[in-house]
Amino acid sequence: MTYDLEAATQHLAEADPTMAQLIAHVGPCRLEQRPFNEPFAALLRAIVFQQISTASASTIHGRVRALFMDDTPTPSALLALDEETLRGAGLSRPKQRAARSLAERVLDGTVPPANDIVALSDAELISRLTEVRGIGPWTVQMLLIFNLGRPDVLPTTDLGVQRGAMNAYALDALPSPTSLAALGEPWQPFRSVASWYLWRAA
Repeated sequence: MTYDLEAATQHLAEADPTMAQLIAHVGPCRLEQRPFNEPFAALLRAIVFQQISTASASTIHGRVRALFMDDTPTPSALLALDEETLRGAGLSRPKQRAARSLAERVLDGTVPPANDIVALSDAELISRLTEVRGIGPWTVQMLLIFNLGRPDVLPTTDLGVQRGAMNAYALDALPSPTSLAALGEPWQPFRSVASWYLWRAA
């Protein structure tokens, strides 16, 4: 990781008694940073994983990767695949459109290369990458947390994070994004780690 998980966990426990109880129950944070060699493969994975279960998404992602040489997706190779091939791998029409838009935006430079991405702020990345069809703030936030190792990302629209907050804080209903953002103010600057614990609480 790009930051100290133990220090982050200690900060959360000291800043928020409820988070301290959750941390004590779950144990040490095991948030792992995925490899990030170039943005296309990482964002394509994020598109595949949108709005379906992890198990289903993993299966589809494996099938999609198998369509490429060395299991390595590239923008040009994806654009050369026809709709039937992508559908056979499990990609719905909306996800196919998103994947093609991503490939086009990588090739035209809208999506910057990895070396440039790591130098951009969270807000700049969300603004830039959401220009791609089918990629919203949530998708970029997953990239920030799991691929770039950014420490202070709170995906307030994520159902798992919302459900975890409802469970951990004994709320009567799922918190709105605004309410969740307010609840998470004490967790700064380690809201990514807080999100990981809320996923466990869900």
